[in-house]
Amino acid sequence: MGILEQARDRFLALCRERAVDMDGPVIVRPLSPDEAIGPKADAGFVIKKGKERVIEAAASGARGQAFTDRPTSWSGRVEDLLVLDLSQVPCRAVFVAGMNAVLRALGAAEGTVHCTDEDPTRCGPEVARALQDRLGRVRVGLIGLQPSILAALADRFGPDSVRVLDLNPDNIGATKSGVPVWDGNTELDRLVAWCDVGLATGSSVVNGSIDDIAHRFRESAKPLLFFGNTISGTAALLGLDRLCPFGR
Repeated sequence: MGILEQARDRFLALCRERAVDMDGPVIVRPLSPDEAIGPKADAGFVIKKGKERVIEAAASGARGQAFTDRPTSWSGRVEDLLVLDLSQVPCRAVFVAGMNAVLRALGAAEGTVHCTDEDPTRCGPEVARALQDRLGRVRVGLIGLQPSILAALADRFGPDSVRVLDLNPDNIGATKSGVPVWDGNTELDRLVAWCDVGLATGSSVVNGSIDDIAHRFRESAKPLLFFGNTISGTAALLGLDRLCPFGR
């Protein structure tokens, strides 16, 4: 069973345990870049470029979000959320956003909403510091190009101690912050073999890559951490290690 399917099972069990109203409404909508990350956020963030979007779910007065390249609107009940087809990217995004919102309403997850304005830029140094505090001087494999995090990792550990994978063909083969960008579709094994620790975008739970990433790091017996708000609910349910210093 995949990670998101495991999360769904635990989510359902928690809903039953906490007597969640399964007929309660969940409303999901895509956000504009300024709504998602704030008008003052650096234009270099992928959300600002509009190629990928944040969708936001509202449930029981709480909000939960998910990052996706297949944004869609949706409305239904908590029960409808639980039977969405998780083989489809738009459904995964809606499910993750909705689950994050319900878990936030229950007090079972935190940081379910993206940080805004200056905080996304401040995030990188905080993540890099936390990583060094935990693991010392290590070679870091970043999975998913978040520019502030990449720049901060390169600054703290040195560009020669960082590599990054990305799925965006505009980035693959380029050098960012002195770090070569490898192909996320074909070079995961290369990254796992090279690094001491993996730091993966939480949006991997939506784009479908999380199971492969987790499997490769588990096989290699190397630590894997996730960053961002998208994976907040899944991480809370499954005990995954997550860094998200300014999630709201």
